[in-house]
Amino acid sequence: MIFILLLIYCSSLGTGFEMKSIYCSISDSCDCDFKPDIKGLEWDLYKNLYGQHMAQDIVSEAVVKFLQNESPDRPLVLSFHGASGTGKSLVSSMMGRHIYGTAMGSPYIHQFVPTLHFPLADRVQQYRSDLKRWVEGNLTACARSIFIFDEMEKMPPGVIDVLEPHLGPFHVLFQTNYRKAIYIFISTVGQEVINKVALESRQAGRDREDILPKELEDSIADAVYNNKNSGFYHSRIITEKLITRFVPFLPLLRRHVERCAQRELCQRGECQRADVTLLVGGAMTYTPNDGQYFSSTGCKLVPAKVNLFL
Repeated sequence: MIFILLLIYCSSLGTGFEMKSIYCSISDSCDCDFKPDIKGLEWDLYKNLYGQHMAQDIVSEAVVKFLQNESPDRPLVLSFHGASGTGKSLVSSMMGRHIYGTAMGSPYIHQFVPTLHFPLADRVQQYRSDLKRWVEGNLTACARSIFIFDEMEKMPPGVIDVLEPHLGPFHVLFQTNYRKAIYIFISTVGQEVINKVALESRQAGRDREDILPKELEDSIADAVYNNKNSGFYHSRIITEKLITRFVPFLPLLRRHVERCAQRELCQRGECQRADVTLLVGGAMTYTPNDGQYFSSTGCKLVPAKVNLFL
């Protein structure tokens, strides 16, 4: 009670954020602006993520289980893998929106892009020190922080390993309940494995919804560990099994691209333009050459194509 009164008093002096950060770091009753809408997340995944049954199921299950646990023994660590335009960044935005009410506008959602934050391969030690300080500082401000690492295929190997102690159950940060944090890694590494399974399944006449995560997770882990262009190259984060779940994103079919186009049109108030939807679907490049099954760019180019045909 005394601390709360002190917090209110300091807020009137313009130091409320700093005092709130201290309070959040030592109290289990304060979760920053944490207002999870679990049902909203599940509905958003179901309604607006196309062709990704595994991602829908894994993310929904993992996030719900984690958020319902008031005292998790470790953070939630998700690693998204798949080709460009398949929905990896979309899902990370959904998580931010339904946990903090905003996609990327919350001060408790932190996004790192290697080409911006870690561009030079010869500065790994400096980046490790910077990253450790950034993460621990933000965890002190808010135990429920979300950290998103995009384009992990461009991350200099060795940098991300500085987070190893923060991702398991065996490390304590002074005055910080770091186990409530969420880490999301996004990468195209592993797409060859995922696309191969998707292609073989289609050629065998097997429905894509029958592909199971267990068919891909070990192969994805091996791919990111052994790929020299992966931020997880020879990383102890992989060998110590600190990733909660590897999340495969399958290559998209033409029908999925057309659904992306339809959504884009509706956002512009042009839902009735079915002709544009078909034109966008027909304008994409599909692979392999002898089958033309999968969009080579997923839905990434859909907004530009809609602009072209609208």
